[in-house]
Amino acid sequence: MTARLFDQDLFADLLRQAANSPRRRAHHSLHSMDEPCHRLVVGMCEDSYIPPHRHLDPRKAESLLVLQGRLGLLTFSEDGQVLLRRELSQAAGCPGVDLAPGHYHALVALGGDCLFFECKAGPFLPLGEGERPAWAPLEGAAEAERYRTWMRAQFD
Repeated sequence: MTARLFDQDLFADLLRQAANSPRRRAHHSLHSMDEPCHRLVVGMCEDSYIPPHRHLDPRKAESLLVLQGRLGLLTFSEDGQVLLRRELSQAAGCPGVDLAPGHYHALVALGGDCLFFECKAGPFLPLGEGERPAWAPLEGAAEAERYRTWMRAQFD
């Protein structure tokens, strides 16, 4: 295939998959796992929790571009203090961000389901030692929903 379209059929399918996923999000990969550049479209339900995390590998900058909906971006200090809070959306005049490696960040859906494009260096590596902060609950933890609600409230 020479072109992969980001069309409404793809968006609807991703949001349908996300709605049926325990994590409440779904990925459509445009790359193989060993490619040097990972590109994916992500469908995310409003109640999905993406915990704060960082990528310590200096090659793992991460670019995000909102395709539909509104995302809240939070960046954090080493001890969990919010350093930046920014709505990512076309309506807010800032649809995307390029995140440098080594900095804690998290995303939260604002007012509905979202779709975004993500790009970062491959190959895929699961988060490792020092990439998940002790001050934020892991995905699936009992406190995760309370923390997601707190993250969402940072934009009220």
